[in-house]
Amino acid sequence: MGLLAVSLAATFPASSRAEDTPKSSSDTWVVTLGATVEYGPSYEGSKHHSFSALPSFDLHRLGEAQEYSAPDDNFDYQLFDLHGLEVGPVVGLRDDRFDLNDLHLQSQRRVRWNFDAGGFAQYWLMENQLRFRTEVRQSLWGGDGLVGDLALDWFQPVGDKWLLSAGPRLSMANSIYMRTNFGISENEAAKHGHVSAFDAGAGVKSVGFAVAATYTISPEWSMQVYEKYNRLVGDAADSPVTSQFGSPDQNIIGFTLNRTFNINF
Repeated sequence: MGLLAVSLAATFPASSRAEDTPKSSSDTWVVTLGATVEYGPSYEGSKHHSFSALPSFDLHRLGEAQEYSAPDDNFDYQLFDLHGLEVGPVVGLRDDRFDLNDLHLQSQRRVRWNFDAGGFAQYWLMENQLRFRTEVRQSLWGGDGLVGDLALDWFQPVGDKWLLSAGPRLSMANSIYMRTNFGISENEAAKHGHVSAFDAGAGVKSVGFAVAATYTISPEWSMQVYEKYNRLVGDAADSPVTSQFGSPDQNIIGFTLNRTFNINF
């Protein structure tokens, strides 16, 4: 997460889903654009921190109810409602996570910026209060692998202006993602001389939580502050990328300012 790098892996804090209310016949769309500043690890597993800038986006028809969302929801759109289980596509953007030169491994390998796409499913265990959500996203090019995220969030309005949310997280990845982000090849280990080769396998890569507070300034403006903490586990924690050069504790603090307006078509 380099200085002012645009990263959408957890970018879109607002979602674009409609509830069970009838679709509006209006040609007016409600658009919310936001700008986020985050301070967190420079790459996944890093012990060093830096700032990054992230955009956010939300879109729904005027008259459709807008559901609550968490700060690490990626951009999605509901296609189906299967007895309360909302399902649809989801899109994100992965940044160039790290350069192994930073670890003095004398390698030009990078994990470059990459879109990922897949599907999401979520279910409100308690309407507009307790939500279970999962996302599965595959990188679209570059061979950066597959990730799957699970989240449980409690949403609590406080008065007319504040919305608080909090909940646990679990993230999994396939072997391609793990090798790309946490693996060290025999050749890289030989060139470095002070680090062992490491073959990172598929499985759970982190557990954690996210908390957020959103304040409605006016019908057009809102702001949000949030914290996302993840603890790398398994091969993600055992890798020299983390254990020798970095830290398994990954904490991100963010601030988002949103502007809402209408567009007519």
